[in-house]
Amino acid sequence: MYPIRFENLYYEKIWGGRDLESFRDNLPEGQIGESWDIACHPNGIGVVENGEFKGTRFDDLIKSQGHALVGTKVSLEKLPLLIKLINSKEKLSVQVHPGDEYAAKHEGDYGKTEAWYVMDAKPGACLIVGTKNCTKEEFEVAIKSGEVEKYLNKIEVKKGDCFLINSGLIHAICEGVIIAEIQQNSDVTYRVYDYGRPREIHVQKALDVTNFDLQCENLHGEEKVFNGYKKSLLCKNEYFGIEKYIIEKSAKEESDKERFFMITCVDGDGTIDGENFSEKIKMGDSYLIPATLGQYEIKGKLTILKSYPVI
Repeated sequence: MYPIRFENLYYEKIWGGRDLESFRDNLPEGQIGESWDIACHPNGIGVVENGEFKGTRFDDLIKSQGHALVGTKVSLEKLPLLIKLINSKEKLSVQVHPGDEYAAKHEGDYGKTEAWYVMDAKPGACLIVGTKNCTKEEFEVAIKSGEVEKYLNKIEVKKGDCFLINSGLIHAICEGVIIAEIQQNSDVTYRVYDYGRPREIHVQKALDVTNFDLQCENLHGEEKVFNGYKKSLLCKNEYFGIEKYIIEKSAKEESDKERFFMITCVDGDGTIDGENFSEKIKMGDSYLIPATLGQYEIKGKLTILKSYPVI
């Protein structure tokens, strides 16, 4: 086994942009809103880009490698997590995601809890995280009257900010950010408000699943200093954990036979080295660390997120 990189799956969006070109040279034409980088979902299945398994679809790789790839405590039926990059030139719709029970009943999919890590933000860039000063009834009236914006919790953000977006939390990405999104492996979104754009709005479903008690929280975690790097736990919930490493020289790690890891570089560059491999990693790259990889070392001057399913 070795660290596995997948081809970027690009999706054009009406709110997309070209900012991913600041660190990538493979963007197709158009306004690119999303790049799915570790994905095994019916709406996007990655293809291995490097090494022995190059050209293999992710779902076929899971079938052939099984628990050696994903871990002994991870289901082979559906990968639990998905990683994407988001670039917004315009505002995304104001939206909310359902939890597992509602999504299974109404959509036949997982619910969607996610985390946003701000990789880059233009001056004054904002996110909408949660609501303020309103009840469900007041919010419903505001949807129908087009006055939703006065109840949205809009916050200015900068590079390095991180937010947990639980299912049920109203949210939206605004103009001028690049986000690394770690999420449940789901593509279910209910739009609440779309700034007058002619797209479907899902008012009743959105109101069904919105939790108006959820609050915005900027995740930091207690930073611990090691020889050659610093590390903090940004979040850990019932679905995933995310650890942030600021590497000055190197960080020695070992895979976990019970689950896979995902390494996403959010700044800088370096290598992932092991007994029989050396893979370059730079800003915007994500690698799957197979459960049976063994020992590896991340070298260079870079910031990474290590995310993994909670089992």
